[in-house]
Amino acid sequence: MRFFAAFLLAAVVFPTLAWCQGSQECVLSAPKVCALHVVQDEVGILASPSRTTTKDLFWLVPFGVATGAAIDYDAHAMRSLGVDPQREHRFEQVSNLAGIYAPVAASGAGYLIGDMTHNDLMRETAVLTAEAMADSFILNQGLKYTIDRQGPQYGDGTGRFWPHGPSTWPDHPSMPSDHAMIAWSAARVVSTQYDGWATRTLAYSLATTVSVSRVLARQHFPSDVLVGSVFGYLIGGYVESRRSREAGYVSLSTVDTPNGRGLQLSYNFAH
Repeated sequence: MRFFAAFLLAAVVFPTLAWCQGSQECVLSAPKVCALHVVQDEVGILASPSRTTTKDLFWLVPFGVATGAAIDYDAHAMRSLGVDPQREHRFEQVSNLAGIYAPVAASGAGYLIGDMTHNDLMRETAVLTAEAMADSFILNQGLKYTIDRQGPQYGDGTGRFWPHGPSTWPDHPSMPSDHAMIAWSAARVVSTQYDGWATRTLAYSLATTVSVSRVLARQHFPSDVLVGSVFGYLIGGYVESRRSREAGYVSLSTVDTPNGRGLQLSYNFAH
């Protein structure tokens, strides 16, 4: 249901592409602009494989090898971890708090405080964090239902992919981890906007806590959180680099002119 809800949201938002200016700022009073930014970023994220270069192989190859090794080790890792309902409940609460509630609350509070104190950096960070988390959530739902890997608490506990074909789809899909993806996308935005060792340490420590907690709660396999963490980190970097006022990028948007609707090509030289 979350998968279809995400695509329904996209179907409602896409018509705004016809009239909403891509260069407008996402603010509380302009939710359609925020939705448009999410859709635009989602399109860019989905098209990112076409922009892969030879240099990207230096991290793509290790990531692929690490993911394959983790998948091979997943079942053994969960058997070694064992079953402990009390521990699982405790770490599930930790992951929900640090991976969902805290980032969402911090984003909302940061926006309100930044707006009231005229702190543009804080308000922008809050907006970019929310956009990155939304992009992560939407992409995660599509990947989960496409990969259809059973979670460690279902089936024979080995994390089979499409265990019974389309007849039982979806089979409680768990790859990638949504908590890990959301937490790491938020951490990347915050640590890039506030480029200090203390901020980076706190943000990435919280994200790491979320990833580890999802395994200890037996909600995900190690490879699930590995893929979710890497994807979230990349999404956060993409959103921050594209939307930040300090970023330099080319944008194409529609604009109203005395002669009717037109196109506007702009480049941000702030960087």
